[in-house]
Amino acid sequence: MTTGEPGQPRTDRSPWNWLLVVPIVLPLLTFLFNADEPRLLGFPLFYWLQLAFIVVGVTCTTIVYRMTK
Repeated sequence: MTTGEPGQPRTDRSPWNWLLVVPIVLPLLTFLFNADEPRLLGFPLFYWLQLAFIVVGVTCTTIVYRMTK
């Protein structure tokens, strides 16, 4: 693959790619959501924290995309 200019190889070695580790590791830290309290709008911690993990993943992916484009 090339970057658009002939003769220059594409490189994916950007330090911004390390930000993609956050949404992978964060849900694996079970001590973060191993509780019933606090509740938000009647939902236990586990459910609204899973939605927060989705937001973190989308945010990290968007930042990496824009910074490495």
